[in-house]
Amino acid sequence: MGIVCLALAGSDSLPGGDSVNLRHDPSLADRKRLLQVAEKELGVRERSGKNDGPRVAGYLSYVKVPEGNAWCAAFVSWVFGQAGYPVPRTAWSPALFPLCKRTKEIRPAVVFGIYFSHLKRIAHCGLVERQAGDWMVTIEGNTNPAGNREGDGVYRKRRHLKAVKYFADWAKRKGADNEN
Repeated sequence: MGIVCLALAGSDSLPGGDSVNLRHDPSLADRKRLLQVAEKELGVRERSGKNDGPRVAGYLSYVKVPEGNAWCAAFVSWVFGQAGYPVPRTAWSPALFPLCKRTKEIRPAVVFGIYFSHLKRIAHCGLVERQAGDWMVTIEGNTNPAGNREGDGVYRKRRHLKAVKYFADWAKRKGADNEN
């Protein structure tokens, strides 16, 4: 009987399960909407591997940057825009991590940033879909199956939490962060 109860409780209460308790997140509907928008873009690919193509041009156009530029932050911004958020709206990945948006709480639709020491800055970003122990599943643009920062499309990735420098929560609405 105890096994059945544990199974019914869900993975949120099991060791190694998601550490995110979505039932108590007042912005759950917003987070789900953001991830639905991002998920619909899975499979988008650049036309020639040079930060181009119709969908990529749309992400870049949303942040008023010409085709041919890196687009991971433009993708994140576009997703938020499609879900009804006026911000963020940038093609510059470091701009997604102002102090007022940074968080240590990893939730769905939180933006993650990877620091590249040779560039001395955050140089790749995407959206957290879910966390599983020390790993997270993400949806990100301008990457590839190997996880590079200059990739060729929108992919679902599995990344270790140690690879991430910052998390930023742009999905919080005023009054939605009462449990923090």
